[in-house]
Amino acid sequence: MALLLALILGFAPGLLWLAFFLKEDVHPEPRKMIAKTFLIGGLAAFAALIIEFFTSDFFKSSQITLGGVSSENIAPFLGFAAIEEVIKFIFIWKVVHKSPYFNEPIDAMIYMVTGALGFATAENFFLVLSNGTSGVFVVILLRFVGATLLHALSSAVIGYAWAWGLKRKEMVWHCFIGLLLASLFHATFNFLVYQFNTLLIYPTAFLIAVGFLVLYDFEKLRKMEMKE
Repeated sequence: MALLLALILGFAPGLLWLAFFLKEDVHPEPRKMIAKTFLIGGLAAFAALIIEFFTSDFFKSSQITLGGVSSENIAPFLGFAAIEEVIKFIFIWKVVHKSPYFNEPIDAMIYMVTGALGFATAENFFLVLSNGTSGVFVVILLRFVGATLLHALSSAVIGYAWAWGLKRKEMVWHCFIGLLLASLFHATFNFLVYQFNTLLIYPTAFLIAVGFLVLYDFEKLRKMEMKE
């Protein structure tokens, strides 16, 4: 019973954030497509985990530092963040880019966030299953305001770039910039958590700042859609 409750809690952060972000859509997407994208995001997490397993030694052996700022090797932060952002994008793009329901630029942000929350939910399950019920409430609470929101926001950055790529018919360049910015944001947050693991106000403040920018981007696209 305790494990079942833990698994239910694993779902909660992703679903709560999904309900929040779906309110930003001018023309709500079909529930079937939302569910499909959410599930494919979960599958992307498995793919990313496998790739990270085989590349872990490479990134750990690489030496990239921030000079006078920190002597910590940031290669794993950059590498794993890039893997996760690229894999999320590829899986979600494959599912939605030819869908008849993918018919507005803002849909790029909606589907990217949806898939990212599926990705984060799968990660929550990994943690619950590996740690059991011990401290699961604290873990899930921290991930609600941390890693789960991180995935949603980083993928929203990609979605915003994708949306402008659709508008300007420059998909490759815009998506590349989106993936680069999302990976840097993702890596920065993880690095801040690592550096200030006893003082989470810094990574949290960073996450909130990016969150406001993402909501601004949603609002900007939404107003453009309403005018067209």
